[in-house]
Amino acid sequence: MSGQMKVHIIPPKPQKREKRVGIYSRVSTNSVEQLQSLTAQISHLTRVTAASSQWLLADVYMDIATSKTGSSRREFNRMLDDCQSNKLDIILTKNISRFGRDTVEILDALNQLKRFGVRVIFEQEELDTANIDSNLMISVIESIAQAENESRSENIRLGIKYRAAAGTSKLYDRKCYGYENDEEGHLIIDEEKAQNVKLIFDLYLSGQSILGIIKELERQNILSPTGKEKWCKRTVDVMLSNEKYTGDVKILKSGKSDVHYLASDNNPEIISKEVFEAVQIEKTRRSNVIKGENGSQRKSKKYSSKKKVAFNFIKSQEFQV
Repeated sequence: MSGQMKVHIIPPKPQKREKRVGIYSRVSTNSVEQLQSLTAQISHLTRVTAASSQWLLADVYMDIATSKTGSSRREFNRMLDDCQSNKLDIILTKNISRFGRDTVEILDALNQLKRFGVRVIFEQEELDTANIDSNLMISVIESIAQAENESRSENIRLGIKYRAAAGTSKLYDRKCYGYENDEEGHLIIDEEKAQNVKLIFDLYLSGQSILGIIKELERQNILSPTGKEKWCKRTVDVMLSNEKYTGDVKILKSGKSDVHYLASDNNPEIISKEVFEAVQIEKTRRSNVIKGENGSQRKSKKYSSKKKVAFNFIKSQEFQV
């Protein structure tokens, strides 16, 4: 039909992007893996922002901890300043652990942002401060933080066990009195202090109590492991039970671990295994606690250091003092 009207369709005006979005991300080190993670976080959150017709990406804030700066949060503080200056309406971040270092810091920041009228969205947990009660948000953050801490602690424990089983743990070469570390971190004998270790073991087997040993060490002006004139009773007691002096090292041997690891001939010996075993036998004999059918009980009489003990074993063996 010649008289047919032509209709021109006018597209609707594109919706104005009114909500100014700030993306925040943080990594704990500047390693290659962490920097790649940071790039992936920013890229993903930028796409999330672009997918919303009302959101406009206003700024990106990135904190990278290094050995020089430590855990500085310069960008985080800049973000808070921008929020206070009304430059942002929404903060978008990957998850709660990336937003803050601990629960106290997270809650403090959220309270500030609430006063500024800024909405915070944790993308991974699907939490939005605009849609959740403050008390509920606090409970959620605390429970997530606790779960992450437990997971992190478990990963640390597993890492320690793995290195212990592989023989690569640095715990094997942890320095104790009588030893020092060489340039490669391995244990070597500190000759002067090693003589003091031998003296302590010799005095104990000759019948001296731990207090008696301490008096003798102080009489000879021998300084404690911390460089003090006074020796601690527990220090001497622990030394007398330390297998490392025989060259063997046990790690993860506390009651909290279901397994322990022994490295034989890990380091040069200061005390022979025979002398060490003799000391352990004598420590048990002197102990004021005995184990019976009714559990652990105290003896009616304590060991007296005035009663000297004689070991045929010691007389038949020669060891350095």
